Amino acid sequence: MPISKGDQAHVTPTSSRRGRAVLAAAALVLALALAGCDSGSDAKSPDRSGPSVIVPGEPGEPNKVLSAEEAARQRSEDDSPNSADVDYARMMIQHHEQALVMTGLVPERAESAKVKKLAARIAAAQGPEIDAMKGWLKTHGKDTRTEGHEHAHTPMPGMATDSQLAKLRAARGKAFDELFLTLMITHHDGAITMATDVKAQGNNIQVEEMADDVVAQQTTEISRMRDLL
Repeated sequence: MPISKGDQAHVTPTSSRRGRAVLAAAALVLALALAGCDSGSDAKSPDRSGPSVIVPGEPGEPNKVLSAEEAARQRSEDDSPNSADVDYARMMIQHHEQALVMTGLVPERAESAKVKKLAARIAAAQGPEIDAMKGWLKTHGKDTRTEGHEHAHTPMPGMATDSQLAKLRAARGKAFDELFLTLMITHHDGAITMATDVKAQGNNIQVEEMADDVVAQQTTEISRMRDLL
């Protein structure tokens, strides 16, 4: 039905108010949606405002600013050997070599079958460990002996003296068994001390694993030797 001019005048203001209300509501919904997006974005990226770590650059290079997570990842990935790792490998080779000298005396001098069996186990473990440490040094371009041999005469923990080795060579039977066990317990204690030190001071993962093996193996052997004594 046709709408009169009077009816048009009556309808138009109401329609206009409704239109404005709809537009206002739509604008409010849009504003809330945008605010929600911004809030969600901030919640998902806390690292942007998190603590940062300044990492010293290489010589001649600027320092780097990394997130705490990036710095931790970089530390875990960089296991470059340091001086403690290298010194440990070099000295432990010498330490193990003396253990092989001592175990080599057992077959002809020991009386106890258990001591002979234990000595064989020690030799079987430490021979390959020497090879592994020599291989590690070669891989990293290091000599198996310390440059200048500055550690050649430095006493290492647990090492038997020349006098003690002479007494061991001269002993036989039960006297040999007792002296061998006593010296080897001290020797193993020294190796564990060295391994514990490099785990705290070194940086290379492979050296740390070798040190873990020394601690586990020789702790068990010390317990057996004390039982035999």
